[in-house]
Amino acid sequence: MAERLLELDQVTAGYGEAVVLDQVSLGLGEGESLALLGRNGVGKSTLLMTVMGHTRLRSGRLAWRGQDIGRLAAFKRARLGLGWVAQEREVFPSLTAEENLTVASRPGPWTLEKIYELFPRLAERRDNLGNQLSGGEQQMLAIARTLMTNPKLLLLDEPCEGLAPVIIDELVDAIRRMTEQEGLAMILVEQHADLALELTQRVIVLERGAIVHQGPSKNLIDDQATKSRYLGVSLVADGA
Repeated sequence: MAERLLELDQVTAGYGEAVVLDQVSLGLGEGESLALLGRNGVGKSTLLMTVMGHTRLRSGRLAWRGQDIGRLAAFKRARLGLGWVAQEREVFPSLTAEENLTVASRPGPWTLEKIYELFPRLAERRDNLGNQLSGGEQQMLAIARTLMTNPKLLLLDEPCEGLAPVIIDELVDAIRRMTEQEGLAMILVEQHADLALELTQRVIVLERGAIVHQGPSKNLIDDQATKSRYLGVSLVADGA
């Protein structure tokens, strides 16, 4: 059985006095991939931020390889092997692409050479400043910079949002390699439901901060009724 990297047990969390997540329980093993789906505002990004330590944990247990990390600072969670790619990308605009990659790098299998093989566009733009890159290139850089910390679990928050189809295709290919060939565990938040399901082994659907569906990703791909109910996916549009 795969080692449990991450485990949430009855986690309730939010911001200040506001509760966003309500008794969420989930587990993720070594090398497993999980899609986190739901309509806007249901708590998907909050769940990732809770894992990283950026929200108020009101109750429940958050564990990494069996160790309670519920009160651990975010930077210490990163050192344990948690890697988070925020929706905002947050590349350093005045550093070159290569400097962005090396500024927080840590030893491990992900090296500059391997990153440039995964993202050839970044190799071509290595001397460009962060603010000289396109949106798609910045997204690649944000993912690559996190990989350079050599995480055991990658948290991806809306990596394909607002990007051109050709860039999305490149990102999808890279994500597949990271998970299927390199064995990197991943939690993926993505509005393109079918894309997220194709890239992951398991899926959790959130509604009002609580889990309302979970199971194998492949089973949800053809379950139009569940997708319509919880994700607002139109049966007509889905089949168009």
